[in-house]
Amino acid sequence: MRIAVTRLIGKEKDDAARCAKYGHECYPVSPLRAEIREERVASFAKAVEANEFDCLFFTSALPAKIIAPRISRWPRVIAIGPRTAMTLGHFGIAAETLPSFYSRDFVPYLGSWIQGKRIGIPRADVPNPLLIEGISNAGGIPVEVRIYNLIPTRDVLDLSGAEAILFTSAMSFSTAVYRKDAPVLKIAIGESTGATMRNSGVIPDVTGDGSLEGTLQALNAYLSARKQLAGD
Repeated sequence: MRIAVTRLIGKEKDDAARCAKYGHECYPVSPLRAEIREERVASFAKAVEANEFDCLFFTSALPAKIIAPRISRWPRVIAIGPRTAMTLGHFGIAAETLPSFYSRDFVPYLGSWIQGKRIGIPRADVPNPLLIEGISNAGGIPVEVRIYNLIPTRDVLDLSGAEAILFTSAMSFSTAVYRKDAPVLKIAIGESTGATMRNSGVIPDVTGDGSLEGTLQALNAYLSARKQLAGD
């Protein structure tokens, strides 16, 4: 199956190879681009170097790629998933990985350790009140620094020849410009993206676990079930 995968411009990484492992062809489409806030990046890195945080939480690979090369010391580091942990590891930073791909699991993962701890969170300029409130309610001190903006490209996504479109975030779905009547499967990478789609009247055909690999596995299960039904 040929799948259009929403990615930030230039951030498609190794999607094609990962999709090929599951028997699919993937190519990037970009409803968003990143605009890095250099002053905030420098300020956050300086705070890490000054040992102002007890823990850093990276909610995606991009902030990890931005911050990691600018720091020479760090406290406890948590990555939302293995790809983010791999990015940090590339710069010599060993990170723990959450048991799922959702930031809602950050507070339960840390447990009582979080009490009184300053948590540095470099991330996109997209609100995540549940994460911030969760840390505060558990007795932690969240220090969220929005180090980059996500800017809609307003480009019409190229779905020519695509059999499916995979939305990798709620914002990538909300800002996407494409033919709504295009005869393609609509795929949500995880529950949050799926909920945003449903709230907009678009029912995802497949919903993954928050990771690309897990979503491709869910897609293959869907296609297998559909094939069996067609055979019946």
